[in-house]
Amino acid sequence: MRNNYVLIDWENVQPDSMELLDHEHVHVRVFVGAMQKDISIEKAAALQPMGKRVEYIRMARSGKNALDFHIAFYIGQIAATDTTAYFHIIAKDKGFDPLIEHLKSRKIFCTRSVSILDVPFVKTTTATTPEARTAVILEQFALYPKTRPATRKTLGSTIKNKFGKLLSDDDVDAVVKCLEKSKRISVDGTKVQHIDVV
Repeated sequence: MRNNYVLIDWENVQPDSMELLDHEHVHVRVFVGAMQKDISIEKAAALQPMGKRVEYIRMARSGKNALDFHIAFYIGQIAATDTTAYFHIIAKDKGFDPLIEHLKSRKIFCTRSVSILDVPFVKTTTATTPEARTAVILEQFALYPKTRPATRKTLGSTIKNKFGKLLSDDDVDAVVKCLEKSKRISVDGTKVQHIDVV
């Protein structure tokens, strides 16, 4: 399974729900500013079960965008050795967005989220209703327009694969019906027409 690296800009945001990151394929890097004195016991305890898959990186000095440059460095370092890695930056800072755009142009998967609940793989694991699963699929179609399925069979496989092949055929059908009901796609026999996925 693809490794997911969650890089948290602790100066910018101290997210909740970090226990949702505890999966074998998830590695967390917490970037702490030079002037930050501590991390709350509740936040540290949420990450504790991940053991060596969590690393705290404290800045030696303060400076404008110092922490951002550290995150960029670690992404480059990891991407050089783990070519299929998926990076998730947790920060409110939109200054990361040009970097993310550049990484995507180099076929390096990266997103920025303000909340752990917005991280794509977390959304996938917490989506339990057809409507929530439909939102996850539509987000995937919007992010990767060239990979939208053209047939009903491929659409079903895409939905099943996105959720780790845990969905039954009935679950998949419910998502397809929800997609059609939302008027985002149209299924005509075996063909799928994407009407509006933005």
